[in-house]
Amino acid sequence: MPHASTPIQRPANRLATETSPYLLQHAHNPVDWYPWGEEALTRARDEDKPIFLSIGYAACHWCHVMERESFEDEATAQLLNDGFVAIKVDREERPDLDAIYMDAVQQMTGHGGWPMSVFLTPEGKPFYGGTYFPDQPRHGMPSFRQVLEGVLAAWRERRSEIEQAGAGLVDALNRQQALGDGQQPAPWMLDSAMVGLERDFDAHNGGWGGAPKFPQPMAIEWLLSEHLRTADARPLAMARRSLDAMAAGGIYDHLGGGFARYATDAAWLVPHFEKMLYDNALLARAYVHAWQLTNEPRYREVAEQTLGFMEREMLTDEGGFISSLDADTEGEEGATYVWTKPEIDALLGDEADLFSAAYGVTAEGNWEGRTILSRVGPGLDAAEEARLRAARETLLEARSERPQPGRDTKVLAAWNGLAIAAFADAAAAFGEPRLAALAGRAADLVLGRLRDADGRLRRSWKDGQARSAGVLEDYAHMADGLLALYQASFDERWFVAARELADQMLARFSDPTGGFFDTAEDHEALVSRPKGMQDNAMPSGGAMATNVLLRLAALTGEGRYRDAAERALTRVAPAAVRYPTAFAHWLNALQLALGRLDEVAIVGDLESAGGRALLEVLRREHRPLAVVAAAADPTATVVPLLREREPRNGRPTAYVCHGFSCRQPVTEPAALAAQLAAAN
Repeated sequence: MPHASTPIQRPANRLATETSPYLLQHAHNPVDWYPWGEEALTRARDEDKPIFLSIGYAACHWCHVMERESFEDEATAQLLNDGFVAIKVDREERPDLDAIYMDAVQQMTGHGGWPMSVFLTPEGKPFYGGTYFPDQPRHGMPSFRQVLEGVLAAWRERRSEIEQAGAGLVDALNRQQALGDGQQPAPWMLDSAMVGLERDFDAHNGGWGGAPKFPQPMAIEWLLSEHLRTADARPLAMARRSLDAMAAGGIYDHLGGGFARYATDAAWLVPHFEKMLYDNALLARAYVHAWQLTNEPRYREVAEQTLGFMEREMLTDEGGFISSLDADTEGEEGATYVWTKPEIDALLGDEADLFSAAYGVTAEGNWEGRTILSRVGPGLDAAEEARLRAARETLLEARSERPQPGRDTKVLAAWNGLAIAAFADAAAAFGEPRLAALAGRAADLVLGRLRDADGRLRRSWKDGQARSAGVLEDYAHMADGLLALYQASFDERWFVAARELADQMLARFSDPTGGFFDTAEDHEALVSRPKGMQDNAMPSGGAMATNVLLRLAALTGEGRYRDAAERALTRVAPAAVRYPTAFAHWLNALQLALGRLDEVAIVGDLESAGGRALLEVLRREHRPLAVVAAAADPTATVVPLLREREPRNGRPTAYVCHGFSCRQPVTEPAALAAQLAAAN
């Protein structure tokens, strides 16, 4: 749909035939936009014009600002149309393009972000770029029209310099993918990474870094695992401080559940109000695991509320999860979510004082004269917490009557893989089959609508159409979600699908020197073949692929999976030690590779009291260094770990192996718990 501020009376441009909500927001701009494709690139070559490439996403506040200021301005549009071939890209549909040109912008300017504004030669080589440019010179930045005029002048007068700069930048992009010779993984690396995380930790506010402050769910997951590996209290303390601070802050939606993209301050109070599927999936999973480890009720509550938000506001009729909710409501950032004291008083009456004290509501407000809800009051007794719960429900109902933020309704394979994993882990931990059923519907949608007959994934699905070739993270994140769903349900079709995706990764994405490219070997030829190593808001495709392959190696016994994972780890391990927050999911893979991974097979009637009791041992605690397979009939399984296992004395039986040795099969839950404890 067009953005709310778009003058819909204008004729549609070429973006009108796209399915991406972000591209459709620009479909009535006076800019003669092209989607990325051969038509635009051919025109640039034929007319010898530079390309203006604009990359953003539907929930991006500053993307909307630049659209209103520049792309809806007739004079600016005319300048673009006369001098450039203008291409608009949804970064969520084309992470390959985003990765290449973001790296270029960062090399040119030292920073990046969205909207991304990049100028390319007709061959696609970047030579100038930045992010948001204002409509008038301000904050030390030139206006966008000044930038356009300057680029056109340079294109006419200094063409050879531009082409030389573009070629040099592409060479630099290709060189930066090399991380050196690597180093064989060793246990000391985990200890060294812990020192780095502790050094950079914000002990007062939780998390890492200052303003803006981003959640770091992969780092938190690694700290939980590191606590289990070492029994050291420090990693758990850092994880808990971060989880507690985020759940209390304004970055968390205390009425509807779910987390905003990041906080604009260091104390988690003022969110950038967009809500992304990947953040909520990763954070919900982290809170599930923290609850398993600590039995802290608040962590389960946050996980359930976050999953509830995803189900209520991000689930499509077909069963997949949409990408995001906008930061803006009718052009105003955060308008749906903030409150004034008179509004709270009118809605809550006698309960207003209790609620205001608990959630920081004041007449002055804490953000632009209004209040972002955050939990600031002391702990209350059960009766008072019940009153607060009722007050939150009243306010949520009232909030639902307000105008709501826009929704980016495309379904992305990778992001749905993360959501599937979160729902699956919660289903197993909380004993809630309904959550596994939701994960299964999403998995069916992705595998049914975004997978071609030859097993290749597409990236995006919307309005009945699958778009864009899948990239590494689509395969890896989906495979991880499917493995989690298998371990929550023991439906072997999920294991089969995960293994098929992993085989595609090995066949089509592997780098012979170690690790994985982000695009397949037969992907569209671009100026560079991206190979992103660092985690960003999500685990990198390479890190997730490595984690998946290590788990599959344990479930199948096939050395080719572990060999590929170890080659990838060898290349990345030194960087992960030096920059742990940027490589946290690689650290999780490093733990899997170095740790004593428990391989647990349970055979027999899983629905019997004995079968459920054995599974409960595995599910009531967080076990990141374990893989679990189970089947009622081990003679009919496709999971190699279950083969040649038999129930003992007609009772469900658990087999535990680790470090290439196996324990005696056991039928009693206490005996299984003792074996797992001894293994660690």
